[in-house]
Amino acid sequence: MSEPFLISGIQQIGVGCVDFRAAWKWYIDMFRMNVRVLEDDTVAERMLPYTGGVPQRRHACIALNLQGGGGFEIWQYSERTPQPIDFTVQVGDMGVFGAKIKSRDSEAFQHQLATKYDRVGPLATAPDGHRTFWVQDPWNNWFQVVEDPSVFIEQHTLNGGIVGALVGCSDIDRSLPLYRDLFGYDTVVYDRSGQFDDLAYMAGGDQHYRRVLLTHSQPRKGAFASFYGQSSIELVQALDRTPRKIYEGRYWGDPGFIQLCFDVTHMAAIEQRCNELGFPFTVDSCKGQGRFDMGDASGHFTYIEDPDGTLIEMVEAHKLTILKRPAIAINMLKRDRTKPFPKIFYRLMGFNKVKM
Repeated sequence: MSEPFLISGIQQIGVGCVDFRAAWKWYIDMFRMNVRVLEDDTVAERMLPYTGGVPQRRHACIALNLQGGGGFEIWQYSERTPQPIDFTVQVGDMGVFGAKIKSRDSEAFQHQLATKYDRVGPLATAPDGHRTFWVQDPWNNWFQVVEDPSVFIEQHTLNGGIVGALVGCSDIDRSLPLYRDLFGYDTVVYDRSGQFDDLAYMAGGDQHYRRVLLTHSQPRKGAFASFYGQSSIELVQALDRTPRKIYEGRYWGDPGFIQLCFDVTHMAAIEQRCNELGFPFTVDSCKGQGRFDMGDASGHFTYIEDPDGTLIEMVEAHKLTILKRPAIAINMLKRDRTKPFPKIFYRLMGFNKVKM
């Protein structure tokens, strides 16, 4: 019997951009995504199915908010000109069309952002009865702020990191088994169809949709599970039109939400389960070798596609650098894979805060 695998939470959502520094500065100013986990400018050699069959150099970082939740992987091609999307993304277009960010006080956070930025939507009530609002960044990516009172390490800000994603589907019933049976989103918070007031601020928000919000009934396990916390996936199906594929005709890493990434353990067992469900790996960074080196970190990453081609990444950490000076690095493979990562290490990572 294969070793049981763990899905520890949403590690990050990839955000492709045309100006790496400008994008990161904006995400720090607005969302306090200011802790650098890693940053490098190397060639992506293992993503050939999604980069035109040619290795592509890119500049990327993973940034966190210490109040908890997943991070951003901010990503820009270094030599190729990024190709922005050439149409207006609407609610339900296929792919990740929105990222969920947690806030302990949605009303106060909405007021704070609206006083300094003009693409902040009004406060509304989501179908689960909680307050929410939308923010569209300068590059037309949509962020939904959702209520979540949890704080991992107090930073005296109103928001934390990523706690979910909105995924456009052509047929929710076809997509749901993947998110339920592999990633453990086994609880339906709501399944509703119609028009929704909380979508009104978005492009296409006045149309009819089916929305299924999923979360997990059991607490996540794994080294970083307590940091990532509770998360949700909202599957959205357009009922009035045929949705468009957000990345059709473009490369992985072009502007937009590139992928949804989960922190995992025991990749071999995950591959077996993916094959059983009919979602084989389309990329495997360690096929025939032990680990993939990313400078300050190393590990094993893989990709699958959901039924509509939305890219989902899974990352198993092998080595993580906490500090460069003095050098503190953790070999994750020598730890109990279910043991929580000590909070002191996150506090040390706070010394890697970036100011722009």
